[in-house]
Amino acid sequence: MTGSEDSPTFRLAYVPGVTPTKWVRIWNERLPDVPLTLVGVSAAEACDVLRAGGADAGFIRLPADRRDLSAIPLYTETTVVVIPKDHIVAAVDEVSAEDLADELVLHPLDDTLEWERPPGRPALERPATTADAIELVAAGVGLLVVPQSLARLHHRKDLTYRPLSDVPQSRVALSWPEEETTDLVEQFIGIVRGRTVNSTRGRPQAQDKAQPKSKRPEARGAQRKPAAGKSTGKSGGKSPRSGSGGAKGTKGGKTASRGKPRRRP
Repeated sequence: MTGSEDSPTFRLAYVPGVTPTKWVRIWNERLPDVPLTLVGVSAAEACDVLRAGGADAGFIRLPADRRDLSAIPLYTETTVVVIPKDHIVAAVDEVSAEDLADELVLHPLDDTLEWERPPGRPALERPATTADAIELVAAGVGLLVVPQSLARLHHRKDLTYRPLSDVPQSRVALSWPEEETTDLVEQFIGIVRGRTVNSTRGRPQAQDKAQPKSKRPEARGAQRKPAAGKSTGKSGGKSPRSGSGGAKGTKGGKTASRGKPRRRP
């Protein structure tokens, strides 16, 4: 949490390809008095920004150096190969890494995929950024393998992409400094995880917890009325064994004694 205690703010970092619009909208609805500021960062510098306090939380790509950071993996992206629209690969629905064995595949310095060995033939030089690599693909220099969201981010009319199998995939996670799990960070975690506004860790700070209704105290000296047909247990009432029509085995209110029968003369 940044800002003073009287006017808190929340800074959210995000890497290219991640679109936090939905979560920001929910935040503004639930916590209108806490401004949320977006901080765009590269995938390589995202974790360092969080450690340095440049943001309260952020969307990062895994794998990453998560030292001193907590992270909640959210989803895994499809890996695609970006190609010119007239490329032969565009004729199929899905490509394998083996299909690119004879292709020149660009490997930019800001690549977010963890490779043991990238597919295809390597270029003589690595482009500095994914954006630079996209320009080279458009120029017919080579192909590019990236998470699908980055292919969409750098969309061009003369390029397309196809899903690529048998290759690493990028995971997107929500991360924050372990020692800075503030109430506002908990609020944002609840939003990202889909908690409702009334859930324990997903409700705004200003909203008080519902208190159980207290029982109405009885007036001093007041007595509860007994239920119909039930005795109060006090001596003022008639005993169930007295009076006419009393207990079984009575006659005329007197208890009938059962002795030996009299002998007829």
